[in-house]
Order: sequence, then C-alpha cells, then structure tokens
Amino acid sequence: MTQPLRPAATRRRLVLAFAISQALSLPALAADAPADADAAGPRTPTTLDSLVVTGARVAEADIAIGTDQVRNTIAIDHEALLSAPAGISGLKMLESLPGFNVQANDALGLYEFGNSVFVRAFGFRQIGFVLDGIPLGRSDQFGGSPVFRYVDNENTWRVTASQGAGDVSAPSYASLGPIVQHQSLAPAEEAGVQLSQTFGPDDLNRSFVKLESGEHGGFSGYLSRSKIDSRLWRGPGTIDREHIEGKARYRWDSGSVDFKVVHNDFFDYDTPSINKAQYLGTANDAFGRQGRYFGYLGYVPSLAPSVAGIAYSATGYNQYYQQAINQRTDTLYGLNGLFVLSPDLELRSTLYYEDKDGYGVSPEAYATSLASHNAQRAIVPGLYAPLGLQYGLSTVAGTRQGALAALTWQVGAHSIDAGAWRERDRYHRTQARYNQVGGNPAGQPLLDQPVHLQRDFWSTRTSTQLHLKDTWRLLDDRLALEFGVKALDLAYEIEGQRNPADYIAGRRPLIRDRWKDGFLPQAGAVYSFGREQLFASWSQTLALPQGADDIYSQASPAAPGPEAETAENLELGLRSNRGTFNGVLALYASRFDDRLQSYASPVPGSGTTETFFQNVGAVEAWGAEASGIWKPRALGDRVAFNGNLSWNRAEFKDDFSTFAIAGNRVPDSPQWLSQAGVTWEAGRWGVLNLSGRYVGQRYSNYVNTESVGGYAVWNAYVDLGGEAFEGLLRNARLRFNVDNLFDRDYLGTINPVVSGPATYRPGPDRTWQVSLSIAL
Repeated sequence: MTQPLRPAATRRRLVLAFAISQALSLPALAADAPADADAAGPRTPTTLDSLVVTGARVAEADIAIGTDQVRNTIAIDHEALLSAPAGISGLKMLESLPGFNVQANDALGLYEFGNSVFVRAFGFRQIGFVLDGIPLGRSDQFGGSPVFRYVDNENTWRVTASQGAGDVSAPSYASLGPIVQHQSLAPAEEAGVQLSQTFGPDDLNRSFVKLESGEHGGFSGYLSRSKIDSRLWRGPGTIDREHIEGKARYRWDSGSVDFKVVHNDFFDYDTPSINKAQYLGTANDAFGRQGRYFGYLGYVPSLAPSVAGIAYSATGYNQYYQQAINQRTDTLYGLNGLFVLSPDLELRSTLYYEDKDGYGVSPEAYATSLASHNAQRAIVPGLYAPLGLQYGLSTVAGTRQGALAALTWQVGAHSIDAGAWRERDRYHRTQARYNQVGGNPAGQPLLDQPVHLQRDFWSTRTSTQLHLKDTWRLLDDRLALEFGVKALDLAYEIEGQRNPADYIAGRRPLIRDRWKDGFLPQAGAVYSFGREQLFASWSQTLALPQGADDIYSQASPAAPGPEAETAENLELGLRSNRGTFNGVLALYASRFDDRLQSYASPVPGSGTTETFFQNVGAVEAWGAEASGIWKPRALGDRVAFNGNLSWNRAEFKDDFSTFAIAGNRVPDSPQWLSQAGVTWEAGRWGVLNLSGRYVGQRYSNYVNTESVGGYAVWNAYVDLGGEAFEGLLRNARLRFNVDNLFDRDYLGTINPVVSGPATYRPGPDRTWQVSLSIAL
C-alpha cells in the first residue's frame, strides 16, 4: 500500500502554490491601474476582459467570480466542463469550487452511496439543487432526486454555486443556505451532430451522440444519448448508465417556451465502506482483504456452518457481491416559459413532473433473519423459515410535480420580483427479506417466500413558497441594494408499516407534521468602485428536516417530530476585476439551530451501515474563501493560473446526550481546502492543464477521537484539435485526462458516527481517459 504523505508537508505545498500565484498577480494589478486616476475618467464597473483559455477549466472573468452579485457566487462554464473527464457527475463538477469538500467513491462520482459534500456548515442534504429552474428536492438515494441523475457535462452550459445564501427566489425546501444551479445548453441555431467516444481503465466505454435540429421558424431542439459501461475499480461488479436528454424550444419576439425531458437508467453493484483497521490490514479479515481495494467477494466462499444443518448460515456469506445491487430509473419533464408582457414587465413560469422507480439488494445473515422471522411468524401470515443467507429487497417508487411562476417589474431604479412555488412529492418504499434457492448467496431469489417484512410505507411532502424581492440601483448603478423575504410552508405525512415493530403491533400509523415560517428575510448590497466590488449579504433560512423518512420510520408513532432546521448566514467580500486578473475574497459566518447530524450504524447481519439522524443543537461555522485567476501578458496570454483557498471552522455549540461535544469540530469538515492549477494554451493545436486539490484533516465522529489526515490529489489533461487542423479534423478534439496523477492512496468519503471508529470509502486510484469527439 502506498505510504501516505505527511499532511503538513502536503498542505504547505498547495498553500504555497496558491500564495505564489496570488502574489505574482500583484504586479499585474498595479500595471492595470491608470497612471492618473482622474485623467482616466470613470470606468464601467462590469466592463471586464474575459479570461478564457479554450478548452480549459478557466471561465470568463465575470462568470467565475459572480460579478454584480450581492453574495459570493462562483461558476463553472461549458468549456470548463468539457475539459473534465467525460461522464463526470453533476456533483463532482463542484470539487474545483472554493469551499466545497466533495468526496466520491469513483473517479466520475457515479456511485450514489459513495458521494458526500460539505461546504461551510452544510452537508449534501442541506444544499438546494436547481436544474433549469426546476428544484430537485431532496438528495436522498432512496426516493430523492440527486443532481447526478439529471445532467451530462456535454449538455451543461453552466454550474453556479452560492456557498452561503442562495437568492431568496430560488425554489428549495432542502437548502439552509447554499444553492447550486445547473443550466443546460439551449438548442443550437444550426443543425448538426456531435459524437464522442471515451475509453479508460476497468473496461470503461462511454459513448455520446447528440442531434441538433437547427432553428426553423422559431422552433429548435436537440436529442442526446450517453451510455457508460465499466467494471468497478474496487471489487467485482459493473456500472451501466444510460442517459437521454431532449430539449425543444419555440421563441418569438416577446418570449420563448422550452420543453425538456431527462431519462436516466442506472445499474451498479455496491462497494463496502470499511474502517481504518480493515484499510490498514490490522482487522484480520477472514478473506485477507485490506487497503484501498478492499471489496466484496467475487465468489461464494466455503465456510463452516454456524448452525448445524444450515449450509449457508455463516455470517461471512453476506460478503458475496451479487447480494449488493442498486438500480434506479428516473424521468424528469419540464416546461419553462418566458413572456415579455411589456418593456417593464416579464413573466417566468415552470411546470415539472418527475417519475422514479428502482430497487436495491442487500444481504442478511441467517441468525439475524431467524430472530426477525420468529418475532413475526405468529403475527404476519405467509412467512417462510429462512434457508440460509437472505435476499434483502428494497423497492422505491414515486412521483413529484410542481409549478413556479414569477413576475419581474422594472419601476425606475427598482427591479421587483414576486413569485410562488408549489410542489407535491409522493414516495413509496418497501423492504423485505426473502429466501433464495438452497439459501445459497448465488441462488435464484424466491420472491414468493418472504422470511420477514421490514417496510411498506408512503411519505408525502407538500411545499409552498412565496417570495418578494426588490433590487434598488443607486449612484449611477454603482450601488445595488437587495431586500427580499420568503414564506415557506412544509407539510409532511408518512403512512404504513415503517419498521418491523409496526408489523408486530399490527398497525399502519398515519403521522403528520408541519413546519412553516411566514417571514424569512434576506438583504444584500454590492458597491462598485473602479475595477473592484464590495458585497455583503445576510439571510435567515428554514429547511424541512433532512432525512425525514429515516427519522419518522424509526420513531414511535407517539414521539414528537424534530424541529425544522433553521440557519442565519452572513458574508462580506471583495471582488477585483482586472485586465489580466480577477479574484474574490469572502468572509462568512453561519449559525443554525436544531441541526440534524447524520451518523452511520451497522445493520446486523448485513455487513452494511444505515444512516440515522440526531438533533445536536446548534452549529456555528466561520471562515474565509479566496479564489482567483491570473493570465499574465508576459507569457503571451497563453498561460492561466487559477487557485482557491478556504479556511473553515465548523463547531458544535451544545453537548449531545451524554457526550460532551460542545466546541468539537463537525465530522467531515476540513479546516483547510485548496486548489491550484495552471493551463497552457500551447498553440492553436492544443491545451495542457495541471491542477491539484488539497483536503485537510477531518474528524470522523462527534467526540473528535478519530480523524483522517489531509491529502492532495493532482489531475492533468491534454486537449488537442481545433483551428490548427483542416477539413473534418477542424471540428475534432482528442483529449487525455488523468485523475490522481501520482496515485495517492487516501480515505475519502466518511460515514460519521457518534463515537468510536467510523467507516470510510477509499479514494479512487489513478484513472485515465482518452476521448475523441467530433462535431458535424
């Protein structure tokens, strides 16, 4: 196993690289300033030189740092996304942004249960995601709408993230502050075909095809399909993803209507979370597994029975990979309208509908199944005694539909925005354990032989949001003041058998809860002077308790529900926009009460963990984020340096149960995050890029007794093609991507626990891709 680098040394390297790139930009700042400021006259604050390297992970200046926004807003544009590995998930797209600690089980971020995000004080389930104006709701793998099911990087125009407080008009019941918006490309005006083929390790094969109709009498549209097939990099099993996107548009002089559809069909095998002892090889694993490649077994082992006469009663049979499967099918339809009612009045509207279906498989050892079977057999009819290892089947299904409408009215120096959003999300979950032929892990499931029942419930979320916002521009547009307020009403209902106890008690409880706040204010300001901008924002937010289904499905029907999580966010920052440099520095503080912190608990007899939530009182976070891009003229405008550096302190403010955790760091929240990169436009024939990302030390439990050290990962790519070639090759690109260039061995995703050792997912090893794409 590769020996880990010393965290302090690694941190110093990346922090030093960032500091040097920022320090080198100071002469550029001085050179851009006019020798006589009065003689130079006033400069329009938003007139910027674009810092763009074709095919590079560097965006236009005003987009990259969120010019004119009252909050810290960072974006990634289409060209940057095209330089990322083909097929990268919509979540992993965020890892280059300041303050985002993104962990993934694989290089593309496709394995849903292996992903995690932490930004400032907020985790994955406390971030709001919006796609083309459509809210994506909760990010749960069971019944949720995580963003990575709905985007392909070839079709994504821009990803915009507000780390601290998204706009008050953004529709979301999940966000306690951060909002991430994915915007897809509009149909092209000219007809064409795009083709791309990608190969990589582990038999990776990805194809992408897109057909553009071109615009005809105001109508235009496209249809695309991507297909990924690969083996898992860790353990046996495969990934199979088919993704279809279509968009149709009709536009006229005073508006446009867009209809989009996204269909995603995903199948893969699980990989296990492991503890440090298993990773380090000190756990004495019965099958000799250790290190980053610790996976499930690709064969049925030969084990002595733990119960006489039951051939597959040993617990170790739950390590066979065919017992760990995920399948999801999701389809999203959206209809967006933009109507210019008058020169000063504009209406935006969105209708959407989502349908989802899927299942998951997890094993259960004989002893666990027998105990549960014995508890239910006299009460629940139609049960069968366990034969050996049990086939655990969970199904998910549901629909989600909603509507949004907003009016923008220009009244002198005021821009008034008012709107409403309504959504209903209905979700069905079942779970039961079944026999398999002979009790054999490789045997055919006997779905007509249930051993015991776990769940069969429906949950419904009904969300209503109203907002009103006024943006007031003063001092010849040098000052913008933004005042907004929203009202949020969240109703929740769960009905049915939520857990085995409900079956034993013969009950189907109906539990209702509701959280609402009619006054959630937000205020901000941005002031432009020369090429700089000062900005500030403050907001109060409320969110539906994360993991509501997990909470209500475990609690007694008589137990009171959790309080809604609420947060207060404050930030202050400075932007600088220069001819060769742009950068932003933001200071922030966030506090939220009634925090629901997730933790993992082993599921007996399964070898897997289940997520639970506990209210841990208040959490506070404060820190600083800096990012910048510098493209020095001395290097012929061919080299661009980019980097970001974040310092974040997120702490519990109250003790939890019998655990003294006040003042402790929140798990999976590194104090230091850094990213630095250099891009060289070598000529009209190609672009080269090298970038590194550092994630600092993270605690894995509430009591802060276990942690993992920091690590750095370096990536590189070479993008060839373009104007240097003639004919058909002029529209062709050949790209080589290498992630984890130096094959760093590290622990990535953390499944936090209250105390004691946590479980982790090892970070992916060195991965390469070669992609050939052409536009016709």
